[in-house]
Amino acid sequence: MTDFLLELRSEEIPARMQAGARAELEKLFRAQLSAAGLETGDLTIWSTPRRLALIAKGLPEATAAVSEELKGPRSSAPPQALEGFLRKTGLTQDQLEDRDGVYFAVIDKPGRATAEVLAEAIPSIVRAFAWPKSMRWGKDSASSESLRWVRPLSGIVAIFGEELVACEVSGISAGFATRGHRFHCPGEITIGSASDYAEKLRACHVIVDHEERQSIIRDGAAKAATDAGLALVEDEGLVIENAGLTEWPVPLLGRFDEAFLEVPPEVIQLTARVNQKYFVVNGADGKLANGFVCTANIDAVDGGAEIVAGNRKVLAARLSDARFFWEQDRKTKLEDHAKKLNRITFHEKLGTVADKVERVATLAEWLASEGIVPNCGPALARQAAELAKADLVTEMVGEFPELQGLMGGYYARAEGLSDVVADAIRDHYKPVGQGDDVPTAPVTVAVALADKLDTLVGFFGIQERPTGSRDPFALRRAALGVLQILLQNGTRLGIETTVSRAAKGFVEQWNHHGMSETESAVADARLKEFNLAQLLVDVSDFFADRLKVQQREAGVRHDLIDAVFALGGEDDLVRLLARVKALQAFMATEDGSNLLAGYKRAANILKQAGEVIGTAAATPPTDADAALLVALDTAEPAASAAVAEERFTDAMAALASLRAPIDAFFDGVMVNDPDEAVRAYRLGLLARFTGAVHGVADFSKIEG
Repeated sequence: MTDFLLELRSEEIPARMQAGARAELEKLFRAQLSAAGLETGDLTIWSTPRRLALIAKGLPEATAAVSEELKGPRSSAPPQALEGFLRKTGLTQDQLEDRDGVYFAVIDKPGRATAEVLAEAIPSIVRAFAWPKSMRWGKDSASSESLRWVRPLSGIVAIFGEELVACEVSGISAGFATRGHRFHCPGEITIGSASDYAEKLRACHVIVDHEERQSIIRDGAAKAATDAGLALVEDEGLVIENAGLTEWPVPLLGRFDEAFLEVPPEVIQLTARVNQKYFVVNGADGKLANGFVCTANIDAVDGGAEIVAGNRKVLAARLSDARFFWEQDRKTKLEDHAKKLNRITFHEKLGTVADKVERVATLAEWLASEGIVPNCGPALARQAAELAKADLVTEMVGEFPELQGLMGGYYARAEGLSDVVADAIRDHYKPVGQGDDVPTAPVTVAVALADKLDTLVGFFGIQERPTGSRDPFALRRAALGVLQILLQNGTRLGIETTVSRAAKGFVEQWNHHGMSETESAVADARLKEFNLAQLLVDVSDFFADRLKVQQREAGVRHDLIDAVFALGGEDDLVRLLARVKALQAFMATEDGSNLLAGYKRAANILKQAGEVIGTAAATPPTDADAALLVALDTAEPAASAAVAEERFTDAMAALASLRAPIDAFFDGVMVNDPDEAVRAYRLGLLARFTGAVHGVADFSKIEG
């Protein structure tokens, strides 16, 4: 068994592409060797900014000889069929085997040297490599057939054991030589085998293992901060990115002018992270400090002092820009910024962002005034909604779009608006994904719900709904956000009523007086497209589907969700989910599983009986009949009352009381009694039993 080393060296590979490139190299290598009959075990794949490397351990010296059998035509087939088969196999007729009147070709394929397989595989891998973006270069680039690579490919190392795998790709021949660090060791390095590859590069200031570089950056940045009495703000994405930018990472701590700390900390962190790839640090008080950690790519003779000084100057320029934006934006009140939103199109069919703001403000005010969001002042809800999108036209959000909402909160506080309004502006986009904070403050809840509901109703109204994996307007995320807010806060919101109210906002927008003739024609077309009856069905179904997905991921059985949804007429998602959870707890008990078995038996009997013609017996024929009747007389109203009062656990307990009587009934009587009156009576009891169960959930949907 022999080890194989492949290195593909080029100009700088963007950090964001390196993980994908490692996966692509592994996929292509395995595919090429598998096609040649070689099995590959564990592969080691590394990347630096200037190279991709692969080490395959324990490859055999040669592929195994194989025998391939091909079935041909019948011996009685026309000559043309036999001739075609012979051309395909390259054999003669006397080399075929006749088995019961059918020709078979047995082709023995000798083994091939693994080095030969690798020599063919390497050019194929390089040419088939899929980069998100690639380029051609040099004089050959005029041809569309020339090699494409992420950056100009400059060298290939291919060594099997200690022997060179001779191959060539677009004029680049494989060899034993690579290059070390661009500044510390720019000359050629001769690699002897896969076993000395990593250590020879390390000696030349290249750490080829990307995970090792990540550890150096992660630990070194934390130590640099700790040594200065600070705490690193952890950022794993930045760790990975810096590891993709360096071959010999050296974390260094620097300081910037404390005066910049008057800028919101998120702005400083984003400026340092996005523009410069720096980490930021907190002081002993847990607040952002005037420090940063940069990652050098060399071992500087002065300990990095000049590097830090240069990075400090660059960061200062960036922070000066951020401070300028901060100061300029605050010169204008949010309400004046908001007036510019009529210049931004939200969607060509749904109007401007200013139109959306008015709809959201009206809906948020309604949610508060109707008591749907308790303890929420309608005026505060409207004020927060009217200002929530104002920061979209600020200089800061223009520079850093990811700060929308957050900057609005800062600007609101800076101009003296209440914390309640500022917090609602800041958090109204939340939650934006799994794990994100869910708003709980009443005004924030009202604005966040209104914003997401308006988006859902608007896009569903113009038939722009998600299809398959396509969801360009993030409607699934909006629906999930609504569900998270409702469930975490216990907000009792009727979907149909609220959707109708949200739709009214669009109708009022399109019925606005003072429109030109052209605008009126467009508005009329929008109104015709906005089918409220269908909209209610579509949005309700969409929420139901999202709730099912969310609850399945939370461990709730899908069949129990279906059992409650199947009842219909329920659009209070908090109440609906409470019923599902009570049902799940009940079905985990012996009473639940036995009652389900009794229900399914009763349902099958009723299905087979069809329509019963005849008069039922006047009195219970047996004690078992009488016991079930008494149990139903008690359980039915008890379960119904418990459901009406949202005591779903009590409703399940009422159903549980039917378990023993139904078991005794099936053990003690014959439902399909020869006496027509007795049979009708017992079928009537079973119909009452299944009806009582259906008052809580549709047990026909439950598996088991």
